[in-house]
Amino acid sequence: MDKDKKTEIKDIFPGFLMGGLFLLIHSLALLVVTPFEAADMVAFENPNDPMNIVFFFSIMLLFTVVILLIAKFWKKQAIQGIILGATGFTAFYMFYPLLSFVVPEVWSLFLSATAAAILVITLLKHPEWYVIDICGIIIGAGATAILGISLSIFFAIVLLIGLAIYDAMSVYKTKHMIDLADIVLDLKLPVILVIPKIREYSLIKETKSLKEKLKRGEKRDAFFMGLGDIIMPGVLVASTFHNTPSDGLLMALSVMLGTLLGFTVLMAVAIRGKPQAGLPYLCSGAILGYIVSSYILFGELVGLVFPI
Repeated sequence: MDKDKKTEIKDIFPGFLMGGLFLLIHSLALLVVTPFEAADMVAFENPNDPMNIVFFFSIMLLFTVVILLIAKFWKKQAIQGIILGATGFTAFYMFYPLLSFVVPEVWSLFLSATAAAILVITLLKHPEWYVIDICGIIIGAGATAILGISLSIFFAIVLLIGLAIYDAMSVYKTKHMIDLADIVLDLKLPVILVIPKIREYSLIKETKSLKEKLKRGEKRDAFFMGLGDIIMPGVLVASTFHNTPSDGLLMALSVMLGTLLGFTVLMAVAIRGKPQAGLPYLCSGAILGYIVSSYILFGELVGLVFPI
């Protein structure tokens, strides 16, 4: 096999594995939608309230500003503490409603807290890429399900459109998303998923920043994707499953298929080596999957009515 062919396989194969993470996280989210709903695990009480979107974007922008300011003027370890705390909190609320179905409440609380603590300690002591990915899968599935059952289909689509625009601006215009990626990679935090391109790759031994590698034109030894790029189209997957009266699973699977179509297009662009805004491709694919399946199954856009 010639060198160019080996390079092509090395670049493409991690993309297939990352696509598998989309399927895994979205599928797990669908599995926990019902127990989360039964446990009233929602982010917003009224899924049809327009202020939900305003609140979400306000918190997201505030969090971004705080992280960038801390990184510039204070110690990055403070960011590590914030995100590890959020990781433990989210993991606890992922495990608790599931365990409560099989063990008494006291035990479900204890076991959930123990599992969350183990995850955080492992991240702190050995933040290798596979540990990051395992935590990302758990957090991603939980966050996807919670947001999916907390938003109507209409507002889930509004959220995806807004985030796609924001992502494009933050990568191509302000470029602060690249700064955020450098921060979380440097601190080895589970908000980015990692698929190695070479067998001996170690995230712990990664010393060069993303910006430094881009400036020098160096090829990266791993494929990176923000966890939010998987969670956000998954919100529409979970929302269609939760809010469609019949054929909800078929609708959700169609949204997943559309997301993978968007991911394929993204991969074709990203393989050139430059950072890309993922959400414009992924959210467009998810919305397309919703539109096509909605018309095929119901002859109309189910749930796409502005609540009055």
